[in-house]
Amino acid sequence: MELQENREQAERVVLVGISERDGDDAADSLEELAELARTAGASVCATLLQNRERRHPATYIGTGKVDELRQLALEREATGIICDDELSPAQMKNLQDLLDVKVMDRTLLILDIFAARAGTKEGRIQVELAQLRYRMTRLAGFGRAMSRLGGGIGTRGPGETKLETDRRVVAGRISTLKQELLEIQRHREVNRSQREKNHMPVAAIVGYTNAGKSTLLNRLTDAGVLEEDKLFATLDPTTRKLELAGKQQILLTDTVGFIRKLPHHLVDAFRSTLEEAKYADFIIHVVDASNPQMDKQMHIVYETLEKLGVGDKKILTLFNKQDLVADPQPIQDMRAERVLRTSVAKGEGLLEIKEALSDFLRDNQILLERVFPYQEAGLIALVRKKGELLAEEYRPEGIYVKAYVPKELYPKAAFGE
Repeated sequence: MELQENREQAERVVLVGISERDGDDAADSLEELAELARTAGASVCATLLQNRERRHPATYIGTGKVDELRQLALEREATGIICDDELSPAQMKNLQDLLDVKVMDRTLLILDIFAARAGTKEGRIQVELAQLRYRMTRLAGFGRAMSRLGGGIGTRGPGETKLETDRRVVAGRISTLKQELLEIQRHREVNRSQREKNHMPVAAIVGYTNAGKSTLLNRLTDAGVLEEDKLFATLDPTTRKLELAGKQQILLTDTVGFIRKLPHHLVDAFRSTLEEAKYADFIIHVVDASNPQMDKQMHIVYETLEKLGVGDKKILTLFNKQDLVADPQPIQDMRAERVLRTSVAKGEGLLEIKEALSDFLRDNQILLERVFPYQEAGLIALVRKKGELLAEEYRPEGIYVKAYVPKELYPKAAFGE
């Protein structure tokens, strides 16, 4: 085991990307790929960016560039090649044969990171399902490659023995995992319906990976979620209760971070987790304001939310990591109801976040002003729990209450219905 870990840590890779037109984000995407590779435990020894109108159908970068890539890999003593797009089975096999080193793509790399980070049963099932779907069409070539190279990026998760089984067995495993996920999803839906029954509002925290979502959850609720300056530091969703002004309560749910070219296998497998945003009352969008690619990252987040069917939700956008911004610029997000500057790791902006969430809740509430007969005192406890209590006064004829209550609760609180 120790030898395998040492070999994995020493893995040296060459990154390969394609720029299909001037002004695209291919160079930035390649930089992000380097960060992904380092997150997976690899050392980046060289990069190669090829200008092409379109990807070569057989070799991704073209035959001539493959020769250059082979020479570069030899010179840098690379043990693997990582391409910045998802390769077709034919491209993967051809590059493997021509280069004679392990060939991976962006999708496989992200799947590998997810496999290393998944902590819960649901997370592990989701990752394995995504890996098996990805590898289903690549079984013929993967077995030989991994038998020869052993260990390293791309081998975590289902493992070599599953890859060398026939499609029927793998399809059976996929079917089993889908059933297990379905059961977990049913349980999630029961919890969701219970929250709705209890009138408990929910805010989903979304954002590009490493924007500060887990840090936000920890600072607001003492959730104890892992915080690391790495991509996809946490995968498993965490839900915690947050108390706001007037003893109102709201649930905060962290979601997996988004990224460029998020593999569709992962989107499909993690759909039930990601859809927490779809069923939330509000969205908290955390943005890394110190990242030069901030606007592009915001676009990717909203694009992913649209794919998930997240409709018109009230959005609070946090332009986070202001302590790292050298030259602050005006902040705006046309999709957000409200925007704030924050440095969550430094504890700056937390009070403003709570105030914004209280305002969001109040927009969905009705002002209740009533004297409750003493025999209906139990309803006041419900008002305290679900609403924002502004005033309470004991009078001879009953208990005077002034409070904001959820629209769903108003008929019962106001008329005892």
